[in-house]
Amino acid sequence: MTDFWNRMNRHFGERYATSWAHDYVIAELGGRTVKQALDDGVAAKEVWRAVCGVTDVDPRLR
Repeated sequence: MTDFWNRMNRHFGERYATSWAHDYVIAELGGRTVKQALDDGVAAKEVWRAVCGVTDVDPRLR
């Protein structure tokens, strides 16, 4: 989980990462936000892949 949040913070910035995780709904996560998916037990690796699928993540962070 630490690695996941490090990647989120590096990609979005520390302030925006949390907000984005709470607000942005991702279809690939069953129409849930990052926070909802993580709270529902979806693996951080799967959630990160979904984030990469909807944003332009630097290849070094993928």
